[in-house]
Amino acid sequence: MPKATAVSDLSAQAPPARTSRADDVYRLLKRDIAEFRLVPGDRFTEGEVSDRLGVSRTPVRQALFRLQQEGYVEVLFRSGWRVLPFDFDQFEQLYDLRQVLESEAVRRLCTGAPQIDRHLLDGLADIWLVPAEARSDDMAQVGIWDEAFHCTLVTAAGNAEITRVHREVTERIRIIRRLDFTKRPRVDATYEEHGRILRAVLAQRADEACRLLAAHIAASQAEVRKITLHEIYLARQAHAADH
Repeated sequence: MPKATAVSDLSAQAPPARTSRADDVYRLLKRDIAEFRLVPGDRFTEGEVSDRLGVSRTPVRQALFRLQQEGYVEVLFRSGWRVLPFDFDQFEQLYDLRQVLESEAVRRLCTGAPQIDRHLLDGLADIWLVPAEARSDDMAQVGIWDEAFHCTLVTAAGNAEITRVHREVTERIRIIRRLDFTKRPRVDATYEEHGRILRAVLAQRADEACRLLAAHIAASQAEVRKITLHEIYLARQAHAADH
């Protein structure tokens, strides 16, 4: 691992309650990858991570195997580990799956079936159906709310298995999805698009809601891909400058 790379310090973090040391290492390494402190292509050893975080190699190895299963890193024969380049084809497929799941959830919401949780939809209205002057200008917060909006729509539809699969997809695309909120115009567009989707759902206009949802996801997908390529370029430039 490059010594000049600024990475998270485990000793400076307050770990969540009831997590193992391996969970803590996993969480921090994944954040370092998501925030490009560890750049795609970076190589490192278990010993380097162990020394930096002040933990034994066992939780480091457990965390790295978990990240390997999720497609973030790969083990190199006799030479440690490497952060994998982004697999845009896989992201495209995950976005397609996300759209299928969310569209089905929206159609269910528009039926007015008894299993639908109307309170969750009311909570979304409190955030997204507000006057322009009441909107948040905190891009990081809006990014969190954006993910919660889509997860809440699916949860409110009342199918636990669709919700479970959707959360797994959400977790896997989070690393690039968060980059959709680095520019103010995307924040404003998200408020407008979410508002239109939610109004259509509340009015039980299924076809309109699904059309708006598909357009929203497609716009986000295109923007994320463009921003991600740019972010990788900037991260690589900063990484090279440190050396």
